[in-house]
Amino acid sequence: MYGLVNQGIREMVIKQCGDAAWDELRAKVGLERDDFSAMDTYPDALTYDLVGAASEKLGLSPEAILKAFGKHWITYTAKSGYGDMMDTWGDNLVEFLENLNSLHTSLSIAMPDLKPPAFEIEHVDTDNRTLTLNYYSEREGLTPMVIGMLEGLGDRFETPVEAQITRTKTSPSDCDQFAVSWREKE
Repeated sequence: MYGLVNQGIREMVIKQCGDAAWDELRAKVGLERDDFSAMDTYPDALTYDLVGAASEKLGLSPEAILKAFGKHWITYTAKSGYGDMMDTWGDNLVEFLENLNSLHTSLSIAMPDLKPPAFEIEHVDTDNRTLTLNYYSEREGLTPMVIGMLEGLGDRFETPVEAQITRTKTSPSDCDQFAVSWREKE
């Protein structure tokens, strides 16, 4: 994964638990330096190890850590220089989700080793404010992060979001599926 992801985990841990907690996590996974270059790639295993160490330290499940990180990720990337880019891909939740693959394609110009997930909206019911979202990824175990990201996008668009996984993929070419609902801005 790109260093930007690990930078986001670092910021979330420090923000919620302080520098000492981050130093403890870093030591636990054998990470000598605590900085990451945003545009360099790092082994996926390092990111998973950081999530595991955070889970142990905070007494939360890895799924809870990933969900919290997904929500944090939306704010973190926006303030890390990607906010204007995010603004161009949608004025509301549905529009943004419809353009998410295009956003990833655009990012791959600057990040040639990017292996982004793919998203497909299968059904949108704007009257009832629901949609079905299919998530394709070669990386396993990140569905809680997607739920957190959807909630983070809800915060970004001031549209509270609820998401739950309704189907788990059964093969590498399959997808995870989410039921997503939202409320209008109040």
